[in-house]
Amino acid sequence: MATQSPFSLLENLISRVATTLQPPPWVIDEVQNRVVLLLNHVLQQEPEAMARLARQKGRVVLLQWRTVQLALLATPAGLLDRAAPGATPDLAITITETSPVALAQQLLRTEKPGVRIEGDVQLAAEVNWLADHVRWDLEEDLSRIVGDTTAHTVGQVARSVLAGLRQFLGSTMAAKAAA
Repeated sequence: MATQSPFSLLENLISRVATTLQPPPWVIDEVQNRVVLLLNHVLQQEPEAMARLARQKGRVVLLQWRTVQLALLATPAGLLDRAAPGATPDLAITITETSPVALAQQLLRTEKPGVRIEGDVQLAAEVNWLADHVRWDLEEDLSRIVGDTTAHTVGQVARSVLAGLRQFLGSTMAAKAAA
């Protein structure tokens, strides 16, 4: 008797929920605004990233995954803004992995997901540099709120949990490959 993986059950549930439940447009709009704010916060901690982005001012990058789209505009300040609706993208980046569970597994293993890139090659190279070199120091931001010691402890706990998840996913994937 074949047993079904809990990951496939979770994936089926997520797929069914995603196709039947769509958030209202205002929720999508607000989430996208918050994502832009977070990206700008992270970019402001990296002057080189801002300088590279400033050179691309006025260029539009369209990020897509399944039915989710976010069009970003590079500003003269080296930050990001949402592009006007209907703006023609200079670069379109589509994440090709459609399974949310498989995508989460890749990200937890610190692997880049597969993407399809269409558009300006130089802009694609700059976006790739940003993806490779810009990191959010969450522990530093947390220390501004709760202090260094607490932030460091929370960071250690989070790293332990992530290491455990990576180990679990590694053993699960190895067992799946062996079967």
